[in-house]
Amino acid sequence: MNHEKYIQRCLELAKKGIGTTRPNPSVGAVIVYENKIIGEGFTSPYGGPHAEVNAINSVQNQDLLKEATIYVTLEPCSHHGKTPPCADLIIEKEIPNIVIGCLDTNNLVGGKGIERLKKAGRNVIVGVCEEACKEHHKRFFTVQNKKRPYIILKWAETKDGFIAPLTKEEQKPVWISNQYSQQLVHKWRSEEHAILVGTNTVIADNPSLTVRSWSGNNPIRIVIDKSLRIPTEATVFDGNIQTIVITEVEKKTDVISNDGEKSHVLIYEKIDFSSRIAEQICEVLHKHQIQSIIIEGGAQTLQTFINENLWDEARIFTGDISIKEGVERPVFNAKLSSEEKIDNDILRIYRND
Repeated sequence: MNHEKYIQRCLELAKKGIGTTRPNPSVGAVIVYENKIIGEGFTSPYGGPHAEVNAINSVQNQDLLKEATIYVTLEPCSHHGKTPPCADLIIEKEIPNIVIGCLDTNNLVGGKGIERLKKAGRNVIVGVCEEACKEHHKRFFTVQNKKRPYIILKWAETKDGFIAPLTKEEQKPVWISNQYSQQLVHKWRSEEHAILVGTNTVIADNPSLTVRSWSGNNPIRIVIDKSLRIPTEATVFDGNIQTIVITEVEKKTDVISNDGEKSHVLIYEKIDFSSRIAEQICEVLHKHQIQSIIIEGGAQTLQTFINENLWDEARIFTGDISIKEGVERPVFNAKLSSEEKIDNDILRIYRND
């Protein structure tokens, strides 16, 4: 049987759940009988059924499960959380064969799901398309193993190496990348748990940090504001989205309302700005169970995370313009993972291995 083919289908399904299942991983599952897919599913939004449950429930003739193979991107869970253990359901349904992409590094699972399946006499294969499955579950694994979110650095730079002009006339962004790249960034925002910017970016651009050019959830906004210099009328304080302010000032949590219809908590988290700024921010993010974050600037904020080696990916657009002088791009050294053209922009992705 072509195990890789069916795990690849699991990965296609799993991508549909990215951004909706946190803190759970977005898993994909496929059930095969006589080389035909008879059921498939992916993880529901948090609190709902896991991928294995959705796949099993989608099979019309449940009797076929007793001769079927279930494929999953990640080891089936063996513990009780919001839902019962998936390993127990597989055993209960008498599915004889289980093919798994990669092991779960969660201490609550960590091989226990496989152990339970084997003790029940099931045939278990582990490690099919393992690297692709680990890549898909990178956010979940980073939280489990490093006790911090998966960190993506993102910026756009001119052909001559600047990320912003030195001065500008209006309080809004100066676009370096094209409209297609900008829409892609909004798609990325919908996939990640939070987005972070520094004080100068908010004061200079007054960004909303939303997914307005894409369909999906808005990320939690993280704003660095050491001395609380950002005006209260800034869009990041509009009450539409939960916002966490990283500051050195002692200030209580607040509730901000949006035209009386919605209210969101405005959380202030105090850190020491004299050293280890990025590390302390990561501790705050982990405290709030944030699984992934895009850091969008500015240069000082990006460089802080680079200097402390606290980042996993850098996604850098090079636009088709030059400005001759401006704010210089961050300085870093990393391996180029991929490069592609987006109309007249070039997108380069680097990995911090």
